[in-house]
Amino acid sequence: MAMSARAGTRTLLVALAALTTAVPLLWMVNVSLMPKGAAATFPPPFWPMHPTLANYRELLFAHPSAFGAATSYKILPAIANSLLLATLTTALGLSLTVPAGYAFAKLQFTGRAALLKMLLALAVVPAQVAMLPLFLMLKSAGLVNSYAGVLAPGLAGVYGVLFVRQASLAIPDEMLDAARVDGASEWQIFTAIVLPLMRPVIVTLALFTFLASWSDFLWPLIIITDQTHYTLPVALAAISREHGGDVELMMAGAVVTTAPVLLLFLLLQRHYFDGALNGGIKG
Repeated sequence: MAMSARAGTRTLLVALAALTTAVPLLWMVNVSLMPKGAAATFPPPFWPMHPTLANYRELLFAHPSAFGAATSYKILPAIANSLLLATLTTALGLSLTVPAGYAFAKLQFTGRAALLKMLLALAVVPAQVAMLPLFLMLKSAGLVNSYAGVLAPGLAGVYGVLFVRQASLAIPDEMLDAARVDGASEWQIFTAIVLPLMRPVIVTLALFTFLASWSDFLWPLIIITDQTHYTLPVALAAISREHGGDVELMMAGAVVTTAPVLLLFLLLQRHYFDGALNGGIKG
């Protein structure tokens, strides 16, 4: 009986936590479906009385200007820019951080301990501190207002290297030594043994990297000066300066920003939980 009561209490707490998380998201979607000005009434409605997709059509395609012509928000190019940059950051970042993390865990090379200590020291430095010197370096290289300049900070993330290193430590050394005895090269060991074992960890890191790049606002705002290169968060911020009082339009923008990463998480959640909760290595 006591066990049943504890299980019921845990279920109730989990349900309350899920509800607390879900209600703001549900309200965001509901407001995005409301007609103009509906969310500004008092008391504010939770459900749209007359659902409409007008806010999404206005945001994604065009809106009438004061002179009667159609003026584009240029949000579709911004979505394409964010998708391209997040995909490239994830692919290129993983191609660097995964081998580096494995090397720090399982390979012996000169200066490994010193480099690892330097990475640990860099992990505690706020990213904002490095933005000014990084911007000056990229400016001297002619990479300001370019996709390469946006990509640069995410190509070799310190947290990604340390995350992969920690997971690689769980791989038995005996398994790797047996492959070496059988004549396998280090590259063959990495591709045929290590990568399959670390698939949940890699998927988890890919999700984190993609989400961080997709939602990044400050660095693209600093490095990009041309509107044609705007990412989605920067484009929405530019729109909000002119239409900040249009709550329904802004909520439609929030849904457009949140929906892709939420869908991606739902598709890959099994691998994510394996990597995040179980260490990713299954013996």
